[in-house]
Amino acid sequence: MAIEKMAEQITKQPVLNIGMVGHIDHGKTTLLWKLTGKWTDTHSEELKRGITIKLGYADVVIRKCTKCGVYTREETCKCGGKSEAVRYISFVDAPGHEMLMATMLSGAAVIDAAILVIAANEPCPRPQTREHLVALEAKGIREIMIVQNKVDLATREQALKNYEDIKKFVKGTVAENAVIIPCSAQQGVNIDSILEYICKLKIPERDIENKPLFFIARSFDINKPGTNSAELSGGVLGGVLKQGSLQIGDEIEIKPGLSMKKHNTTEYRTIKTKILALYSGNNKLDKIIPSGSLAIQTSLDPVLTKADSLAGCVVGKAGELPEIKSRVKIKTQLFKEIIGIEEKKPVEPIKFNETILLSVNTAVTVGIAAKSTGNEIELSLKIPIVPIAKSKVGIARNLQGHWRLIGWGEIVI
Repeated sequence: MAIEKMAEQITKQPVLNIGMVGHIDHGKTTLLWKLTGKWTDTHSEELKRGITIKLGYADVVIRKCTKCGVYTREETCKCGGKSEAVRYISFVDAPGHEMLMATMLSGAAVIDAAILVIAANEPCPRPQTREHLVALEAKGIREIMIVQNKVDLATREQALKNYEDIKKFVKGTVAENAVIIPCSAQQGVNIDSILEYICKLKIPERDIENKPLFFIARSFDINKPGTNSAELSGGVLGGVLKQGSLQIGDEIEIKPGLSMKKHNTTEYRTIKTKILALYSGNNKLDKIIPSGSLAIQTSLDPVLTKADSLAGCVVGKAGELPEIKSRVKIKTQLFKEIIGIEEKKPVEPIKFNETILLSVNTAVTVGIAAKSTGNEIELSLKIPIVPIAKSKVGIARNLQGHWRLIGWGEIVI
């Protein structure tokens, strides 16, 4: 294959979805900006407060200089040499603030690997550093690299001590053997090393033969205000294709779908529509397979998709998705201690009638414990889910007004 053809293939669809995780203000969004050139804190409230509230998304084509071998995102290297496309990556920037744990969990559902960002000028671990690492473990993420950020704000002795603290912190966890790369995102130091190591992360095996399952992480209306009704574009769904394949023209269904109030109860109606276009970043595709962040343009009225109104729903081919359930059984594994707080507190068993927060794929719902047998609990859900066997579920409990991760589970069908 000619170099031009290879580059075209590499830049068509991302091969990995990588999550940026870690404690608030440790530099995740700044690092992502240096890696991709995109600033993901784009919502006005985020810019005002300087923290990530929603999940931020950015793509980058990682390139390698043919002259000096340095990894970059630029077509022309600093040495003047030309670069070749090596790997196309999608990033998800998850919020580090303790009150936004539910958003972080839904982000963990759409990633294949993670970069855990830890500040060199602060003690390690901080509460959300611990919480995010446990969340990755709970969601089954095994490919993890650690970036020791803000080394420019620490002395050599502080940075070395922080490095040792990181090693102690990850010992016995899923990140025990993760590489630790020192960096200053603000100064752009060691960005090339991070890009190089990203190219070494394993790409998971993809299931393209099964029935398609697309998890919606966001939905939106791409039309500008005042667009003529005859020129309106259909609603867009953003997320990840977990298995199978989808192509332009496919008839699809979205569940749980549209919520409607009826006699003081909320009912959900499956939405049926057609795929008009498929996108990976700015690339228009005829067909998509699992890998990276993707977007589906539908024939839906954009009113139905604006402001993430369908986030948490599942897309499948018409007639192929399981029926939604408002009552589910989960096989649980609770942690010994509550994660995300400074003091050590044991996790109490889930009690009858207790309200807990569940993160199922990209959906977040509240469940009331109706029955428990051993490590299995039956829950009545406020918002129904599409039950997919062995789906990983994050379980959080409300403690002093904040949702705290207390364990994880698997859906039992």
